[in-house]
Amino acid sequence: MGLLKLRRLLVVLILGLLIGVTTAGGGSGKCGFPAVYNFGDSNSDTGGISAAFNAIQPPNGETFFRRPSGRACDGRLIVDFIAEKLKLPYLSAYLDSLGTNFRHGANFATGGSSICPGGYSPFHLGIQVSQFIQFKSRITDLFNRLHSNNKTSIPIKRIARPQEFSKALYTFDIGQNDLAYGYQHSSEEQVRASIPDILNTFSEAVQQLYKEGARYFWVHNTGPIGCLPYSILYNKSPDNRDSNGCVESQNEVSREFNRQLKSRLLKLGKKLPLARIIHIDMYSAKYLLITEAKTQGFVKNPVKFCCGSYYGYHIDCGKREVVNGTTHHCQLTKLVKLLVTHDNHGTTTSQHYKFSH
Repeated sequence: MGLLKLRRLLVVLILGLLIGVTTAGGGSGKCGFPAVYNFGDSNSDTGGISAAFNAIQPPNGETFFRRPSGRACDGRLIVDFIAEKLKLPYLSAYLDSLGTNFRHGANFATGGSSICPGGYSPFHLGIQVSQFIQFKSRITDLFNRLHSNNKTSIPIKRIARPQEFSKALYTFDIGQNDLAYGYQHSSEEQVRASIPDILNTFSEAVQQLYKEGARYFWVHNTGPIGCLPYSILYNKSPDNRDSNGCVESQNEVSREFNRQLKSRLLKLGKKLPLARIIHIDMYSAKYLLITEAKTQGFVKNPVKFCCGSYYGYHIDCGKREVVNGTTHHCQLTKLVKLLVTHDNHGTTTSQHYKFSH
């Protein structure tokens, strides 16, 4: 089966699982979810950081969209495939002021964001949740005013329906930058020790959204951070490499983060009795693609990156640097597209939520 077909099938299967759980809990199950509200970093940013600061350099969605899209890749993201399978429009970035459509959700994710404050981006998860709460309040007020005046113009057609906030799907893909920033400013031991505090902050965000009426949560765990360009570039020890050339000790911290995340989600499911929470194993999906890069038709060497290193020199994507008298332009030509994985060993701990390994 082709990579694209497999990815789409897996998204359908997991969404079907979640829709089935919500239907069993009393939902209509007729159309799935009427809206998606996403929180995250560059893994799910559909234009937020590009709208807030400088435009992202190409490629930024042009392979699929045929125009700059604000994405930090050359194709679609998992959140785009989720929207497609729910037959919803692609999510507009909350921070984008042009051409936005919030009728079926909004995207609060921004590149570089972390769960905790103080990382690469000012738009940490707490800010994103605050933006959602303001969005919900203002949308509700605007909709009620327009509706009471019998306004059926474009504004009311492009805004969310207040009654659908509790029926929407709330997705999360965030946490990678908490670990990455920690590695650049502290030791691996300190990063590992910070995991409970990071997850405390994440839990508080989920509970805050729950108080706002959110009920359906889709949570990605973090990927193999030891396979990121920066990690490999700045960790030279050959004894700290796995079979794919990734930094093994950092990947182990990622796995520990994911173990604690899953445990925390189980506890949240018990604490929030009306919540349906799905845990998605993105680590395994991403690592599988790195392992099988050749068979999937991607780069020959999955850890030999264009951007990040050129014969020992650091070059950011989209930038030009002079190396030994020659100008080199660093531009990604391919992006490993991510899968959502799911197996049939989900652990049901109550009728209200289900988790996948």
